[in-house]
Amino acid sequence: MTTIVGVRFRNAGKLYYFDPGKLWPTAGDAVIVETTRGIEYAEVVTGVQEVEDGQLSHPLTPILRVATAEDARRNAENQVKRAEAHDICLKKIQEHKLEMKLVSVEYTFDGSKIIFYFTANGRVDFRALVKDLASIFKTRIELKQIGVRDEVKMLGGLGICGRPVCCSQFMSDFQPVSIKMAKEQNLSLNPTKISGVCGRLMCCLKYEEDHYEATRKRMPRIGRDVITPDGIGCVQDINVLKETVRVRIVKGDSSETNDYPLADIQRIGGKPAPAPVAAVENTDEPDEELLPTNETIIDAPELPLDEE
Repeated sequence: MTTIVGVRFRNAGKLYYFDPGKLWPTAGDAVIVETTRGIEYAEVVTGVQEVEDGQLSHPLTPILRVATAEDARRNAENQVKRAEAHDICLKKIQEHKLEMKLVSVEYTFDGSKIIFYFTANGRVDFRALVKDLASIFKTRIELKQIGVRDEVKMLGGLGICGRPVCCSQFMSDFQPVSIKMAKEQNLSLNPTKISGVCGRLMCCLKYEEDHYEATRKRMPRIGRDVITPDGIGCVQDINVLKETVRVRIVKGDSSETNDYPLADIQRIGGKPAPAPVAAVENTDEPDEELLPTNETIIDAPELPLDEE
């Protein structure tokens, strides 16, 4: 068994695991850890727990220390510096007339690097911008181009439901979403109604997809003949949420259409509707995936600290 602790570096960010060593931080505590980007300030999300050794794909990095009052003060200073660096970078982007939109700025805890996140329609030649920023801040400058989903995750906002967007509240990773999910749920295919703030299909389409798929497998297809308590009829429509089937039954020269519970429907051949089963994980590949949501990372060349 291996002891681990889960931390996040930003709100709703991805969960990373570290080795607590002899420390015993609890959820809500701030800790100092070492990452590939340098020394970082993080918040503990899951307290100390044990997992099987086989669940770990690589050795864990130990936590350096539980954050002190001095660490908290330094982290607050970095937040102030972020705002200043953001304003300076905006001015430099305008001076160089670059077609890019600055989204966010991050300082590493030890101040060894400043990361600028931006969006752009294509590739941007920002070498001159990097030189200017390096001469001002006297530290390593890194620029990262991100997608529109990552932009909304960083900035936040309100969705069409009136609540804060999910990606900035609790979603640590983006799940694949396809137009097939909207069709399965009988939603309007109007892009303005099924798209989120980012302009892509809403992530919440994924939430109930497993239920829709499991329930649809139990229901007869539209156009098939079925046996109802009132006789044999043709399926006209199905309601997945209510688990009802609309059937048209021909009686002489007339016909009538009624809604029946799924439990009262029997398929031709004597096979009753299968009993409900627990929703299973969707393993089907989406037939129409969205634009890639992963980051396109562009590292700026490392410059000497004394470059002017």
